[in-house]
Amino acid sequence: MTPPLSVSDLRKSYGDHEVVAGLSFALRAGECFGLLGPNGAGKTTTLRCCLGLIRAESGTITLTGEPVPARAREARMRVGIVPQFDNLDPDFTCAENLVIYGRYFGLEDAAIRARIPELMDFAGLAGRERADIKTLSGGMRRRLSLARALVNDPELLILDEPTTGLDPQARHLIWDRLKQLLARGKTILLTTHFMDEAERLCDRIAVIDGGRIIGQGSPRQLIDTLIEPQVVEVYGENAPAWAAAEAGAFSPRVEISGETAFCYLADAETLLEHLARQPGLRTLHRPANLEDVFLKLTGRELRD
Repeated sequence: MTPPLSVSDLRKSYGDHEVVAGLSFALRAGECFGLLGPNGAGKTTTLRCCLGLIRAESGTITLTGEPVPARAREARMRVGIVPQFDNLDPDFTCAENLVIYGRYFGLEDAAIRARIPELMDFAGLAGRERADIKTLSGGMRRRLSLARALVNDPELLILDEPTTGLDPQARHLIWDRLKQLLARGKTILLTTHFMDEAERLCDRIAVIDGGRIIGQGSPRQLIDTLIEPQVVEVYGENAPAWAAAEAGAFSPRVEISGETAFCYLADAETLLEHLARQPGLRTLHRPANLEDVFLKLTGRELRD
């Protein structure tokens, strides 16, 4: 079966800066594939190249069976996109936004209108077909953007940070809808800065930085192979001094961020017994997660 998206040795530069540096990956039909990375890692440029919106210097891209950029327009007819920032038209109602968007795919108005009740119900917006866009909450607008991306019944759905700025209730509702789409056999390409979102939704993940893949596999594989199994977070204004003086005796790897020391280790029992005797320090003991992997691979320094 032809992959919904296949990228091989993709390269793109702006001036002397190589933003995408030989990127290769392929999506499997019916999976959720996560493309993760810090700001400036090359995610957005990669997506724009894959959609034929900008031209790469080299490499090959096949999108829904079509070569990009040669047949990018034809490929995009079978793709649904939820952009990072809402671009719903505020001058139209919810239903009108769906109808106008569907026309870009050559769909007849009658066919689009026949699907609107199903799409609105799927988005949790049943009964709001005539609602003004300006009256919708942020969560409602994101759900409507998802419904709009499904107007053409796409083979591949590309989601660029779909839950940024949403409250927990709205995030969980969107997660539920995405799981429903995956259960129906849809393929999803997801970019997100929420590691718990990627861990919940993604079958496989590629972590990129500097335009290169620096880690790839299922969330569980990445956690099991790239990070120590247990983490002890030590809080308090004395934590950095304690970590510098004593943490190395208990943990093979310690990272400090602000007033928190992160101790990564295989067995935390001895460290926890020691910390219980240290006044002024608070602790959190937990299993390692995808965020720990992400920070190990990309570092803790702030990216602009």
